[in-house]
Amino acid sequence: MKKKSLNAKKIIHKKLLRHLADPKVKKIYNIFEKSLITNKYKNNKFLVALSGGPDSLALTYLSKCYSILNNSDVKFVHIDHKLRKTSSIEANELKHQLKEFNINCNILVWKGRKPKSNIQSISRKNRYDLIFKYALKNNFINILIAHHIDDLYENFIIRLIRGSGLKGLVSFDKKKAVDNNGKAVIIRPLLELKKNDLIFLSKKVFQNYFKDPTNKNTTFTRTRIRNLLNELKLEGFDDKKLKQTIKNLSDADDSLRYYKNQNIKLNSSYLKNYNGFILNPNFFKQPHEVVFRSFSYLLKKVGGKYYAARGKKINQILFEIEEGKFKKSTLSGCIIEKVNNSLIIYRENRQKK
Repeated sequence: MKKKSLNAKKIIHKKLLRHLADPKVKKIYNIFEKSLITNKYKNNKFLVALSGGPDSLALTYLSKCYSILNNSDVKFVHIDHKLRKTSSIEANELKHQLKEFNINCNILVWKGRKPKSNIQSISRKNRYDLIFKYALKNNFINILIAHHIDDLYENFIIRLIRGSGLKGLVSFDKKKAVDNNGKAVIIRPLLELKKNDLIFLSKKVFQNYFKDPTNKNTTFTRTRIRNLLNELKLEGFDDKKLKQTIKNLSDADDSLRYYKNQNIKLNSSYLKNYNGFILNPNFFKQPHEVVFRSFSYLLKKVGGKYYAARGKKINQILFEIEEGKFKKSTLSGCIIEKVNNSLIIYRENRQKK
């Protein structure tokens, strides 16, 4: 790097770090840094996924400061969904804005046919697919996402309304494995921070941010849930009570996770020649939720899928097993087959060794 460019870079870095002199900014940064340092992630490389809104811009600033102070390798990506006519213009404006702070943002474009319904869900899946592919291609294990505590509350209510089980209600963890081989993890280092904190930080550092018009569009579920939460607060179900409810459920989930692991350890064995697992009869004699979680986990592991199979389909197989009617089925990229009194799970279209 030329001496002139190097000096300019140092000046920008000093300008960014100068904001840490503000007690409120410093407090936010300390929460962010503690989240990364405490969890001891595999290496010091992080990929930051940002949208251009106040949450992700705050994450961008915090990550940049962390990279300067801890000499870590941090890269930034933005997804251009091309769902709006102005999306590419906004993506380029974001890239240009961040460049002034010595932050290089790579634009990843979602190509192909766009959905006309279930837009947010399909967009989210494609967004993560693009981020994961980029991360793995560029050897990034750790992916930082700007979810905050308000997102946690919204996600909880959405899943509650949809009838999610205990695991689904509390699955919004700080760290979550992307795939069964542990090639990448999603990290949410802002979950202890409120959106207002992130808006404050974004305005202070970047002066402005992109305002997503869908945030006020009540045709989207998340917008309606956001309004519902405000109404619940008026009835006394405030953030403190909601947080305690989630914590209580998380404690129960931890207990079930323990028994799930015990069931797999004691009542299943890895079959090298099948590259799968054999389950003995005791595997299915545990409480239903333990069996469901154990079975679902092994299907994901053997099938190499990120998302678990639908609960309805898993329960149907478990019902047939309990009734003694099950023989053979395929699900989640796996073949499930009864052999004598045991069950074998192995990957579909894979020959035995």
